[in-house]
Amino acid sequence: MICLIPAASVAHAEGNFNIVSYGAKNDGVTLNTDALQRAVDAAAASGGGTITVPPGRFLTGSFALKSHVTLHLEKGAVLLGSTDRRHYRKINFHGLILAHKQHHIGITGEGVIDGQGAALAQHTMQLHKEGKLPSANEEERPTIIHFRLCEHVTVRGITLRESACWVQLYRECTHLLIENIKVRTCAAITNDGIDIDSCAHVIIRGCDVDSEDDGICLKSGPRPCENVLVEHCRIRSSCNAFKLGTASVKGFRNIIARHLDIHDTYFSGIALELVDGGVMENISISHVRMKTTNNPIFLRLGHRNASGAVGTMRQITISDVSAEIPNRRKSEMNKFPPYWRHLCTTLITASITGLPGHPVRGVTLRNIDLTYGGIGDEPKEDHHLLDKLSQIPECAAQYPESKMFGVLPAWGLYLRHVDGLVMENVTLRVSGRDYRACLVADDAKNLTLDHCHIHSAGREPVMVFHNVKTATLRHCKPPTGTKRFLETRGDTKEINGP
Repeated sequence: MICLIPAASVAHAEGNFNIVSYGAKNDGVTLNTDALQRAVDAAAASGGGTITVPPGRFLTGSFALKSHVTLHLEKGAVLLGSTDRRHYRKINFHGLILAHKQHHIGITGEGVIDGQGAALAQHTMQLHKEGKLPSANEEERPTIIHFRLCEHVTVRGITLRESACWVQLYRECTHLLIENIKVRTCAAITNDGIDIDSCAHVIIRGCDVDSEDDGICLKSGPRPCENVLVEHCRIRSSCNAFKLGTASVKGFRNIIARHLDIHDTYFSGIALELVDGGVMENISISHVRMKTTNNPIFLRLGHRNASGAVGTMRQITISDVSAEIPNRRKSEMNKFPPYWRHLCTTLITASITGLPGHPVRGVTLRNIDLTYGGIGDEPKEDHHLLDKLSQIPECAAQYPESKMFGVLPAWGLYLRHVDGLVMENVTLRVSGRDYRACLVADDAKNLTLDHCHIHSAGREPVMVFHNVKTATLRHCKPPTGTKRFLETRGDTKEINGP
């Protein structure tokens, strides 16, 4: 059972502290860092209050929120991040708006926070080239928001634009509410929209995210990421839309994601990745609509932490999902960043993969409808065929991404090292043509396929079981024109049905 404790809203104190009263200038040129910090300090000294940013353009470097203080941006207010990297401070990451070990804090309003990320990232790179910074990587490029070890946090209503790195990072925070915000960021690499790292009791609701990197991303470093609800969000990403991982040291528990609208995404709509140990369990993802997405579902148990234990993935339910995975021309990939475009595969098979001796356990796929574009009637030389199943790489220590195995021998769903998968009312179809099998299961056991509807048949058998132990097929009818519905290979036994 997944139990969520609602995130607490910030209680606005009576005091109102307008940043203009503390010397801030709205000309977009004057650096207002000190004025903003003076307003925050005054509010904190009086027991709390609201820091008001009126209409205008206010340039600033890093400043820090304090307990019982809310930053409120009025309609027409724009907070501009400095493009000079030297104007930023850090907790463990650099950020424009910082908070460390504070409680009952927030950022609200109808205004905009613009990180001016392209110019800031460029200046960071220049300082690195001059030997003044050790690198220009994520730890040196500032986020817009970075809160760590904070409690009772609310971020509501604002628009966040163009970060030099991740847009917002909440690490080891509890009782966090992110509601009705808009994120627009394609200014630099690793432009994640929302990052939740090792947090507990989190609600992300009603957000609209358009990001260069992962859209809404949960991570797990020093603590598990647990008791999280993500709902009624719209996501476009040049990488993955909704993702657990890559960082997965302690794992994920009790995660609900529902009512997601995913569009124009270039890797996976849903990506669940556990590669650094830890446990991923009690995950529920439902009512997801994907349109023009390159991969619908990617579940991966890996072993990037080669010196540590392999993690555990179990008790995962994905339901009520529809997805269109068209075979797009490269010329249609305009939103994909130019420096990543050569990596992109336009059609990637859904997959659930563990490792030898470490299967992904207890996954349920229910009420799933996937439509693929198809890759044609004849295989290319570099495509994996059924007689080359053993040549598909394990990629145990590799960075997890849905395209990591290359072109797979199934067009609909590829399973390897899986135990206890249940598929109920799953529909798979190809809008064009595809020579491959629809479903390939390799080293799997305890499979249940109930009312699975496959509407397309190619040159290969519709389903292939290789080294499958115990499977039950109920009410699974072959598509029209099928020559071979189910082919068993290797040490496959105890197959009941179809």
